[in-house]
Amino acid sequence: MDMQLVGKQALVTGSTAGIGYAIASGLASEGAEVIINGRSPDSVKQAQSAIENETGHKVLGFCGDLSTASAAEQLGKDYPAIDILVNCLGMFQVKEWQAITDADWMKLFEFNVLGGARLSRLCLPYMQAKNWGRIIFVSSESAIQIPTEMVHFGVTKAAQIALSRGLAEVTAGSGITVNTVLPGPTKTRDLNIFTALNADSEGAFESFQKDFFENRRPTSLLKRFAAPKEVASMVVYLASPIASATTGATMRVEGGIIKSAF
Repeated sequence: MDMQLVGKQALVTGSTAGIGYAIASGLASEGAEVIINGRSPDSVKQAQSAIENETGHKVLGFCGDLSTASAAEQLGKDYPAIDILVNCLGMFQVKEWQAITDADWMKLFEFNVLGGARLSRLCLPYMQAKNWGRIIFVSSESAIQIPTEMVHFGVTKAAQIALSRGLAEVTAGSGITVNTVLPGPTKTRDLNIFTALNADSEGAFESFQKDFFENRRPTSLLKRFAAPKEVASMVVYLASPIASATTGATMRVEGGIIKSAF
């Protein structure tokens, strides 16, 4: 299926690895002019090169921490014509409730909520001038089923859903859509935070995966970690003109962990 993304410029924040990288690669494969973002020049260059080799399309880059106002301001100067904004930059922290400090709350809010709000404010005028645009927030199933081991993370991810819906209301009646995607547990390098094992061992990983879905996420219907590309496919679709009737929505790619059809 042709996603009709040729000629569209797309920024994917936090896209040097994991889900963000898969989204950037997917968009580039469909002909979008993709801007890779990371916080180190080497990681940005490596991701650019890898995606160019994978897709045969030239990829742009922006090095900077887009959870900060200064980096967002510089981005606006470097790339003032962004058609598709994918707010994938984020962080999580495994921490018991009593140990979560005010600083922890503020840090996650800056990364997961304020950064995306700021970039949306930056990109929206250009989209409004063209009467076309896409803003997508990559949230988490933890926004709906708050994990006890990281309540603050779940709260910020719930805030992303509210932010996305509010922006969709702001852009009502236009050619701009705003949506949220909820990934579930996904096989990225962040899994190392949850495990003391070396993921180089496939047998050890399979054992960890089995235990994880039996004891930590037993409501999963998928019963395995998703691949980043499986999440990216949903984001690429929402970024496309084909998805023009989908806005203000929360799209789930969480393997059925949320024990509800609605």
